[in-house]
Amino acid sequence: MLRGELVGLRARHEADVPILDTELLDDVEVRARAGRRPWRPASPGSQESHYRVMESTDQMAPFSVVELATDTLAGAATLWGIDGHHRSAHIGVAMLPSFRGKGLSTDTLRVLCHYGFTVLGLHRIQIETVADNYPMIKAAERAGFTKEAVLREAGWVLGQFAGEAILGILVDEWAAA
Repeated sequence: MLRGELVGLRARHEADVPILDTELLDDVEVRARAGRRPWRPASPGSQESHYRVMESTDQMAPFSVVELATDTLAGAATLWGIDGHHRSAHIGVAMLPSFRGKGLSTDTLRVLCHYGFTVLGLHRIQIETVADNYPMIKAAERAGFTKEAVLREAGWVLGQFAGEAILGILVDEWAAA
């Protein structure tokens, strides 16, 4: 398990999947705003579940987020789009509703950066989020990310176009923090 101050990141367990599916995947509005594809229903245990148990690959490392104080599942996090040539990757974080607003996302981002930069030897990590996702933007900035751009009307979200914020952090910036 990778440990931060508040969270631990571990491999996904089968017991995590129904909780993540119910509290994250089935929340149509949140999932539609977080995903790059239209929301679609998925049956419990389905291969369509974004949160199904998967082994890490050279391109993706999925984790379950556990609150260390209570040893309770708090969310999901993924380092995805890992590019060994350019030494870059993207981050995705989703916290269960009852764990939002507790600083866990910021700590999760820090632990993912430690993994990406220290273990994988990456140079750059990036986050893309809907431009009005202020909690994620603030969490990323607290973790050392810099808001680099807003792509105007770059995504179709629940019947309207929305901007996409791009935040990034380089290994030297992370090490300095």
